[in-house]
Amino acid sequence: MKKIELEIVALSHSITQSHSYAVVLGEVNGLRRLPIVIGGFEAQAIAVALERMQPSRPLTHDLMKNFMLAFNIELHEVVINDLQEGIFYSKLVCSTSKDTVDIDSRTSDALALAIRFGCPIFTYDTILDSAGILMEADEKKKKATTTVSAETAPPENDLHNLSLEELDVLLNEVLEQEDYIRAIAIRDEIKSRKK
Repeated sequence: MKKIELEIVALSHSITQSHSYAVVLGEVNGLRRLPIVIGGFEAQAIAVALERMQPSRPLTHDLMKNFMLAFNIELHEVVINDLQEGIFYSKLVCSTSKDTVDIDSRTSDALALAIRFGCPIFTYDTILDSAGILMEADEKKKKATTTVSAETAPPENDLHNLSLEELDVLLNEVLEQEDYIRAIAIRDEIKSRKK
């Protein structure tokens, strides 16, 4: 079966499930999108890696990467290899100097590690055909870059109504609480005002 390379094109609140997020994978040089519902912690792990944020302590996926590097285990690729009853299944293709091994993984964890290692993400036509969404050709021209927008942040505070000083204080507070998704939204609001 031919593998199709994917890239992360968006991370946002899930429209279908409350307290969940959706990571949207796009076919490289193609029009199909694969939305996958993930939990808040997994979304945070992906957002931290996408935004190249440096947490004060290593997150679980950072720890896993450090562990793998310490023992000379290389992550070559992530493959979303199955879809059963709406649940995606993935594998990590890892190797040492002596062996190559496929390791079963939750898709959200596999994506968080793929970003950290900079390795490719793949799936198969059958999965894209059954769970993918075909984008319009004109939307492809406006292709979204990997973003985590203010919509990703919980709506408890209206960031537009806060002053820059209040935003700076709030940013420090959420970083101390290790709420990196909220931190990204606040940082983006600060950046937009300074332009």
